[in-house]
Amino acid sequence: MSLKDKGEIFRKIPSVDRLLNGPELTKISSKFPRNLILRAINQVLEEVREDIQKNDVIESPGELKIKEVSKKVVDRLQLLSRPSLKPVINATGVIVHTNLGRSLLTDRVIKRFRPLSEGYSNLEYDLKSGKRGSRYSHVEGILKEITSAEAAMVVNNNAAAVLISLDTLAKGREVIVSRGQLVEIGGSFRIPDVMGKSGAKMVEVGTTNKTHLWDYEEKIGPDTALLLKVHQSNFQIVGFTEEVETSELVALGKKYGIPLMEDLGSGCLVDLSKYGLLKEPTVQEVLANGVDLVTFSGDKLLGGPQAGIILGRKDLVEAIKKNQLSRALRIDKLTLLALEETLTLYRDERAAVNEIPTLEMICQSYDGLDKKAQKLTEMLTGSETENYTLVGIDGHSRIGGGALPLQKLPTRLLCLTPKKMSAQEMEGWLRSYDPPIIARIETDQVLLDMRTIREKELKTVAQALKKLAIA
Repeated sequence: MSLKDKGEIFRKIPSVDRLLNGPELTKISSKFPRNLILRAINQVLEEVREDIQKNDVIESPGELKIKEVSKKVVDRLQLLSRPSLKPVINATGVIVHTNLGRSLLTDRVIKRFRPLSEGYSNLEYDLKSGKRGSRYSHVEGILKEITSAEAAMVVNNNAAAVLISLDTLAKGREVIVSRGQLVEIGGSFRIPDVMGKSGAKMVEVGTTNKTHLWDYEEKIGPDTALLLKVHQSNFQIVGFTEEVETSELVALGKKYGIPLMEDLGSGCLVDLSKYGLLKEPTVQEVLANGVDLVTFSGDKLLGGPQAGIILGRKDLVEAIKKNQLSRALRIDKLTLLALEETLTLYRDERAAVNEIPTLEMICQSYDGLDKKAQKLTEMLTGSETENYTLVGIDGHSRIGGGALPLQKLPTRLLCLTPKKMSAQEMEGWLRSYDPPIIARIETDQVLLDMRTIREKELKTVAQALKKLAIA
């Protein structure tokens, strides 16, 4: 296209005023703020200009008519006004999916959200005395009750729990930790880096695969503030390995008057081995072994909201509460509500396993998953399948969230084998659906894992698959 031809086309582009005052945008002007409408107009016009410059989109002058451009502006407004954070359907089979919001909250939490969020509350008010209270009191009692800890406090995540604990108890002093426990968690946050930010001095002992009790003891000195044990929740070292038992570290700490702190990572309040899973140390067991301070997450195996929980000796926890960082790392009223309601279920283990979505999904039986797959398949009976073939196959789910990395959960999958569209195109189509359906791709097939698709989501998934079949 010549420069003269391009110039002619540029002159046919509708102006901002013409679009703004045209019938299509006037009709919807009351639904959107003026500044958002202007933003949409400017974005569309800029793209039109770029398309003309590239000479690869504008083929007909009709595409520049005010009605056509206005339609593009309306579509853009719909896109710009959508919330960024939205519900998705997790069909990946990863239960505690870090990128998808980790643990789902129980129905009883959701029911209490509205009355607490739309009004005032006794967040930091003691109703008995009529004076200022502590926000920690709302969950400290239940935490002490179900774990037998002397004291408890909560911050906004487990990395914060580790940070404030080290800053309080070991700033400017030494913390001894095994090299085999210098883990990296999601987002490249590493134990050595968190320790560095706390001002504590890390003293590494042992080797990656083997650490002995004498490795710790020979490094203890006048500047030693803590012995630190970090649970290898997101990886396993197998083969020629050895690590020091918690009971031995407890005895060593008592011998020298040095507290032992253990970062449990995921934090589990139920013995999952009773449900056929690999053994994971529970918080109660760790405290019963004599560990002085324990930190763990509230939104992984515990199945609650994002939070970092600190339990242990009263003198240590009280010192941490007085740290100025506690105000910067504190949690809000809705997180406290969600955590309190979740913890209350742990008074009855059966209720916890049945009602906390994370535990319920972990403990789902293969037969139950197979029935769910059959139900979804029946919903698709008779629909056209131009783009894929659909079969049910066996597979494995993962717990996720850095918990039990070697644990495979037998599951039932719906497998979409491409016909016209590629697996990548189908996965992308499902991801752009409303609500988005997040699947996984293996060996050029799209897999939908029944373990993480909830019963109430089956109808939506079926509707999406019917549309995908003829897309």
